[in-house]
Amino acid sequence: MKKRIYLDNNATTPLDPRVLEAMMPYLTDKFGNAASRDHSFGWEALEAVDRAREQVAALLGAEPREIIFTSGATEGNNTVIKGLAEMYADRGRHIITQPTEHKAVIDPCRYLDKHDYRITMLGVDKYGRIDLNELRDTITDGTILVSIMHGNNEIGTLQPIAEIGKICKEKGVFFHTDVCQTFGKVPIDVQEMGIDLLTLSAHKIHGPKGVGAMYVRRKNPRVRPKPLLHGGGHERGLRSGTLNVPGIVGLGMAAELCGRDMATESKRLTGLRDRLRDGIMSGLDMIFLNGHPTERTPSNLNLAFAYVEAEALMMGFKEIAASSGSACTSASLQPSYVLRALGVDDMLAHGSIRFSLGRFNTADEIDHVIERVIAVVKEKREISPLYEMAQKGIDPRKVEWKVH
Repeated sequence: MKKRIYLDNNATTPLDPRVLEAMMPYLTDKFGNAASRDHSFGWEALEAVDRAREQVAALLGAEPREIIFTSGATEGNNTVIKGLAEMYADRGRHIITQPTEHKAVIDPCRYLDKHDYRITMLGVDKYGRIDLNELRDTITDGTILVSIMHGNNEIGTLQPIAEIGKICKEKGVFFHTDVCQTFGKVPIDVQEMGIDLLTLSAHKIHGPKGVGAMYVRRKNPRVRPKPLLHGGGHERGLRSGTLNVPGIVGLGMAAELCGRDMATESKRLTGLRDRLRDGIMSGLDMIFLNGHPTERTPSNLNLAFAYVEAEALMMGFKEIAASSGSACTSASLQPSYVLRALGVDDMLAHGSIRFSLGRFNTADEIDHVIERVIAVVKEKREISPLYEMAQKGIDPRKVEWKVH
């Protein structure tokens, strides 16, 4: 198999041809501005945006008018966290999150930490899940927001979102979740899960880049973060700027396609993911699964290969696109901050690779990846003195090395 194989779908996904087909008219003939209410060009653009709002809302159990279109989840996360902090500062200045969040949540929290807000990072267990009792005990009268992602982008671990939402409701605290890795892949219901604010991105579900959405609850309770952008009052005044109509149409169609096939596609992806995991693990020793063994997204497989470097491995199978971390941090030479939060030691963290599957991956591709990964790992380990020591029962991490 000479063709390239793409297994980095958690970073981004290829555009579905059906999504492109839906977008094309709005890139050519139907080019109107959705805010132009005086002629048919604007009306047809607005109609398309309203339709997309319905398509996204349907996957969340939300009302269409609770969907606010953005440029992506990074903008959405910043709007939710900073905007809510500013709007409700008189109620409290305490925000709770976790150390395994995407940087688009962690960095806005760090920003607020420098501006007289208090940020609490909950601990996570070896699988990357928070402790619900710790969350309950950490909420104070000054807590205004809990932000916990649904599915982790690096290790795939799912958080108990419904239980978190219930605790937040009991305590009268707003609950935000980033669902970029779960939207369209696992069922989400903002009412049943007690979610007040939610952020997502189109390019994680075979939609276009540069467009996303926020869910902002309108009642029980009503939530109103202050906008980051001003200039026209678009999107209920929460996100000014001319709407990206083609992108929004693409997001809507991508959401609809996910809704149609979620049950069958989730089962198919889970099967391929487990086939990849079992195939690699049956052919190699000293391989470890990062993240929760069962409570994880259907598309994610993160494996630690002891005594080899992930970067060296990926150079050995260049035709396979995988990742040594999230797309936002994989250029760093530092071990993944997510894996370190789980307590994974540096050696295993440096040897960890994320394989993430998508709609267009096949069983033949997975079988090729299994074969290639096993071959390259064996090749690298043959020249590894550390692996040789480990085979003899010596743990290299416990050896006292002397420098001459």
